[in-house]
Amino acid sequence: MHAPIELADTAAAVLARIRERAPRVHCITNSVAQQYTANMLLAAGAVPSMTISAEEIGAFVAGADALLVNLGTLDRERKSAVETAVRAATEKELPWLLDPVFIDRSPARAQFARALLVARPSVVRLNHAEFAALSGSKAEPVAAAHFAETNATIVALTGDVDIVSDGRRRIAIANGDPLMAAVTAMGCAGAAFVCAALAVEADPWLATQAALAAFGVAGEVAAQTAQGPGSFAVAMIDALHRLDRAALRARIKAS
Repeated sequence: MHAPIELADTAAAVLARIRERAPRVHCITNSVAQQYTANMLLAAGAVPSMTISAEEIGAFVAGADALLVNLGTLDRERKSAVETAVRAATEKELPWLLDPVFIDRSPARAQFARALLVARPSVVRLNHAEFAALSGSKAEPVAAAHFAETNATIVALTGDVDIVSDGRRRIAIANGDPLMAAVTAMGCAGAAFVCAALAVEADPWLATQAALAAFGVAGEVAAQTAQGPGSFAVAMIDALHRLDRAALRARIKAS
């Protein structure tokens, strides 16, 4: 891919398909992130569902188009829900994303995340500390590529510059704004948006980079009018809702 113009056009096409098809993304995510994540998905044109009830989560996932597994608030009920949801997604061959939040803080959580890798998530989205805890390697592009190839997944290594790798292909995306780190649930919502892209784009590598780039551009647009984290959180939802090809072409920074 010749970034950034081709990436901008890919992101615009993925966003158009999300708006046209309204994929349903079932989210197992932080309790503090559910409302913001749902609003972000709705703004993008997708449909969120959030239940973790043991009696119904299997049916909800089976009827969804993609699954988000975020380990942020990993209580007993959510852990059981994750296991049921991943089984359902595997049976239906649904794309799903693993967001192993805070595994660098908890050995038990890291062990659970490693067990989930066996079920072959389409994407693993994580920061540098989480990557080191999950892989045992320093978060560098070569290590990310090796991990992606070994586990047959896409690694989305997030930071000031996001690295997306499938083991053979790699792209670096430098979009976003510092205010994104000042709003709780922003990362969770971004991961859910990647899931929406996975639902409409068959190549998970393209879907992931398109979603991360678009989300970063939306953050830059939102920051232009925000007065601080509170107004930024609202402006971000509006920016993603209005995002278009022109803004993507003007702003995407990728190599």
